[in-house]
Amino acid sequence: MTTTLHCHMPLPANFRADGFLDFHRRDAQQVAERVYEQTLEKGLLWHGQPALLRIALQPQQAEASLLLDGASRRDDEALLASTVRHMLGLTQPVEAFEAVVAGHPQLGPLLARQSGLRVPQTSSGFEALAWAIIGQQISVAAAVSIRRRFIQAAGRRHSSGLYCLPDADCAAGMDEASLRAAGFTQGKAQTLLRLAAIVASGELPLAAWQFAPDAAQIGKQLAAIRGIGPWTISYALLRGFAWLDGSLHGDVAVRRNLQRLLARDDKLEAAEVEAWLAPFSPWRALVAAHLWAMQSSDGY
Repeated sequence: MTTTLHCHMPLPANFRADGFLDFHRRDAQQVAERVYEQTLEKGLLWHGQPALLRIALQPQQAEASLLLDGASRRDDEALLASTVRHMLGLTQPVEAFEAVVAGHPQLGPLLARQSGLRVPQTSSGFEALAWAIIGQQISVAAAVSIRRRFIQAAGRRHSSGLYCLPDADCAAGMDEASLRAAGFTQGKAQTLLRLAAIVASGELPLAAWQFAPDAAQIGKQLAAIRGIGPWTISYALLRGFAWLDGSLHGDVAVRRNLQRLLARDDKLEAAEVEAWLAPFSPWRALVAAHLWAMQSSDGY
């Protein structure tokens, strides 16, 4: 049995389609995400069922469909609309941020060039956390490769042929050996399996928080999981829950691009970057996203 759901929604005049599509085309092999023209196709598990999410961007609107290998549930059309709006960053109050920061001597000109930048979101909080764990202290290229092998090791595919991103239940059923074979270090493999088990048990209700996150509570519970530290928490809150106030001062690309923005010859230490970002609360992670966008291949 297959089911197809549809939704469409208006886009702001300054919506940056390239930024959204670039985030999802990081893996040139396109095993789980396919980008062509102005369209994203993404394999994922929807209530545990293989699904293909298609988002087509037009000048003034986005049209989305969900092709399920199975039956839909009563609230799935509303959930699809919320998921697409979230993934496109349409819930993010970027206009208010840009109005406040427009006069800043360094950030103002950068924002003028990058007006309308939103932070593309993952399809779920677990996807963001898995990506953050994989990406700890390695390059984007290395993280992309490990993520690809992780998805393939999970082995779930949609009838279209695209692999589906593992959800927590799927990941909890994997073992350390298969993750190590995919390129995880022992520590990262154990962290991911701990996280997946906690989410699958319902102890960490990521899905319930996705569209109305309690950042303090999420951060507190994540910090209690061995192997998850401040960068992982801030990154996951940014990419998975659209929380724009995490301080990503430890991120290598943020530090490097802030050095460029400030025209500094000396490398910036994390503590100095943290202090520089502090006055921009509650927008610190959005500032980091603008710094990533200065050199888009640098950022997670």
